[in-house]
Amino acid sequence: MVFDIDMIRKVYAHLPAKIQQAKDALQRPLTLTEKILFAHLWPGVPVKNYQRAGDYVDFAPDRVAMQDATAQMALLQLMNSGRTHVAVPSTVHCDHLIQAYKNAQTDLDAANMTNREVYEFLRDVSNKYGIGFWKPGAGIIHQVVLENYAFPGGMMVGTDSHTPNAGGLGMIAIGVGGADAVDVMAGLPWELKMPKLIGVKLTGKLSGWSAPKDVILKVAGILTVKGGTNAIIEYFGEGAESLSATGKGTICNMGAEVGATTSIFPFDEKSAAYLESTGRKEVADAARGIMEHLRPDQEVVADPVKYYDKLIEIDLSLLEPHINGPFTPDAAYTISEFGKAVKEHDYPRKMEVGLIGSCTNSSYEDLTRAVSIVKQARDESVPVKARFLINPGSEQIRYTAERDGILEVFEAAGATIIANACGPCIGQWKRDDDAKDRPNSIVTSFNRNFAKRNDGNPNTHAFVTSPELVAALTIAGDLCFNPLTDTLRNEKGEWVKLVEPTGFEMPPGGYDVKDAGYLAPSEDGSSVQVAIDPNSNRLQKLEPFPAWDGEDYMGLPLLIKVKGKCTTDHISMAGPWLRFRGHLDNISDNMLIGAVNAFNNETNSVLDPGTMGYSPVPTLARKFKAEGVGSVVVAEENYGEGSSREHAAMEPRHLNVKVILVKSFARIHETNLKKQGMLALTFVNKEDYDNVQERDKISVKGLKGFAPGRNLTVELLHADGTKDTFEVAHTYNEQQIEWFKAGSALNAMNK
Repeated sequence: MVFDIDMIRKVYAHLPAKIQQAKDALQRPLTLTEKILFAHLWPGVPVKNYQRAGDYVDFAPDRVAMQDATAQMALLQLMNSGRTHVAVPSTVHCDHLIQAYKNAQTDLDAANMTNREVYEFLRDVSNKYGIGFWKPGAGIIHQVVLENYAFPGGMMVGTDSHTPNAGGLGMIAIGVGGADAVDVMAGLPWELKMPKLIGVKLTGKLSGWSAPKDVILKVAGILTVKGGTNAIIEYFGEGAESLSATGKGTICNMGAEVGATTSIFPFDEKSAAYLESTGRKEVADAARGIMEHLRPDQEVVADPVKYYDKLIEIDLSLLEPHINGPFTPDAAYTISEFGKAVKEHDYPRKMEVGLIGSCTNSSYEDLTRAVSIVKQARDESVPVKARFLINPGSEQIRYTAERDGILEVFEAAGATIIANACGPCIGQWKRDDDAKDRPNSIVTSFNRNFAKRNDGNPNTHAFVTSPELVAALTIAGDLCFNPLTDTLRNEKGEWVKLVEPTGFEMPPGGYDVKDAGYLAPSEDGSSVQVAIDPNSNRLQKLEPFPAWDGEDYMGLPLLIKVKGKCTTDHISMAGPWLRFRGHLDNISDNMLIGAVNAFNNETNSVLDPGTMGYSPVPTLARKFKAEGVGSVVVAEENYGEGSSREHAAMEPRHLNVKVILVKSFARIHETNLKKQGMLALTFVNKEDYDNVQERDKISVKGLKGFAPGRNLTVELLHADGTKDTFEVAHTYNEQQIEWFKAGSALNAMNK
């Protein structure tokens, strides 16, 4: 089945002329990113040379994708938008709420029972508003999108930070919060800061143990977790054409870990072959017809320094396998360096669990290359020392892998096949060994490895690598094992060297599936009733946030001054809290409970100025709110790094936090704060962070003259009566200031 073929044909019919219009206006060749962005300008938006990382521009994306955890809040907002049907093709994918514990079927049955109320809500809202619905077990959103919806030259938004996975098929695919998705589904312009462009020139060809994952692991080491902020990473060069479509998806997927707006590859014959293999020959043929417009212009490729803001060059022939971690995805080591790092940093050397899957690495190619290592170990009588968990990316991949005997080989090695879902990657892992609190090491083919991310244990050292290396290290049970040089002892006492992995980009027998898990919406959903039990602890109707009262914020207490890294996992944890993603009041009980208080180096322990005792963060925020008092959060660099979850913005808003003042923001989170009517500010002088004291009363002045490019003033009244005053900056444009004044973007839209 080819989804949305008429929409795709319409995009392609207009693409060449729109690209030519942009070339004429800019009087220069274009990168692929620029071609797609200019071809998706909102009608009436002028074609001109917008300032990168400066100008806000309105776009018209072609489609929206939502995963079940974030879809709840997005659809609750859509219900308040006044729409009766989505304006663009949209889908919901049930992949986040399935906990990995026993095995695929048992865990899926448990999820269907535990989450029945939420699944029925998502299904009914989808049916009512014309949204495609992918049932629990159908697969991970980004793999399902790559298999069914991604198309070269298109533009989509998704309520998940790894939406850029679709860039592997040449699509501008951007992770957003639910409010942004509602704008697109409601037929409104979608606003984005015109991104900078980071070019990555790939030469050579991967071989041996090196995999597409190693490209992005190396790039993460170069750019760090904030080096891609407000930028799109565009890959090109002959090396790009040697990579499979799913391999390119892996690279684009993990661009989220460097803060990139998205990542993209040009359309080529590998892309076309994947489209054909997944039943979309019509799309492949249509894309071939306009191939020159789905690639950067030749002048750009010939002289990339002239067209990209930053250029990185990687020779795939020389690229060594990488392992990144622990605790941050940009701590990059080559396999030859890694063993030394394990010993120097005293990381737990014993490798206890290997996990293959997630939206990043769960393709047929990933499974076949990993299983080739496992098969050799079996044939050579080499025992598997660590636990193995495997989650296929979609039901189509699972069914095909089962048909081809791949899963049988994994299971014979002691692996547990878990559901086609996110599972341990997002903390949905009921880990049943004895590693609840003690230091231990796991190796995954996932994308993120923040503390507590996978199993809730802050002492779990999670390392990210390719599926091939996960397999090798799981067999060895030793972080210091290097399969390129080391040997393993088999059950006969012989020393065995693992051979290089082999696999198939796509199944030789073609993909197959009995039930992909898709439910099409009704032609007319006007009669569909969406019920929300007022006594539910899982779902809650949204009430509009109050509008700004027109006054400066005066004398607000400090809620917390955060020390160090503060990701969306620190602000709004996943794992067991996922069950409250549709209930704003309940999930607000996890607000900032993972953030470290700069004054006592503890989590979830902040000073209550009324009692002078220490209190959990949400408890103190609720106390301030009950007293009619707002509060302020102060933090450091790249605040809100990680997931697109807008709950990290909605929870502070719900608990009456007025201001988030930081050294710098991650892109998606800053936008989410603005959408919810929050005041997101940055220190002009970052040293002013040090002036904030525990019992401060904080004022923000100048709001009556709130305007783009005009700094505001913060005054700190310290407990001893002294004051500090300094300027703070913001990036609000006129429309975003209207969101602030109205109380939220949704309020402004309804006005």
